[in-house]
Amino acid sequence: MAHYEFTMPVTEAEVRALRVNDTVTLQGTLYGIRDATQISLFDRGRTTRFDLRGHAVIHTAPNVKRVERSAAFPAGYAPLCVGTTTSDRMERFTEPLMQRCGVRLIIGKGGLREGSLAAFGGLGGAYLAIIGGTAALETTWIEAIEDVDLDDLNPESLWKFRVKGFGPLLVGMDSHGASLYADVRRHALERRAAALGSLGVKS
Repeated sequence: MAHYEFTMPVTEAEVRALRVNDTVTLQGTLYGIRDATQISLFDRGRTTRFDLRGHAVIHTAPNVKRVERSAAFPAGYAPLCVGTTTSDRMERFTEPLMQRCGVRLIIGKGGLREGSLAAFGGLGGAYLAIIGGTAALETTWIEAIEDVDLDDLNPESLWKFRVKGFGPLLVGMDSHGASLYADVRRHALERRAAALGSLGVKS
């Protein structure tokens, strides 16, 4: 297990160096994205003025407050609570995020499935896990909301955060075919079968 400090954006080689159970801390830019954002981009043909190549996205719809624009609040928003949502329902967007937008890292909770694992292997990406219930802590890692695009979708806009010390995050899926979530599922099924077998029940 190793720890990596990434100042965004990152290269494919840097991401391919990651292995499951490594940890990562991000500095610089992080983009917030969620269901409606990706439906608009990939199902409805909208585009963004942001260059996401080499960057990380986090599955979130943050709780924010409109404020007067200033050096501290360049987008006119103050972050109140930036929590992470469950990733699984956004499984189908992993490949287009990487293929069309150049995203390298996806941050979320609960993991993704086999299609995403294949995309990470083929295109050079990884999934970084956050434990549920840590929104208050995550928010302290965000220095400012620098910009926002597709803001008619608020709060599922495309957010550009400036972050400092965002992490450590656990590498839950890597570009080498490893997935903590697949491992947990396999072990759970094995234990289930053993438990049923001890009761004389065929699984």
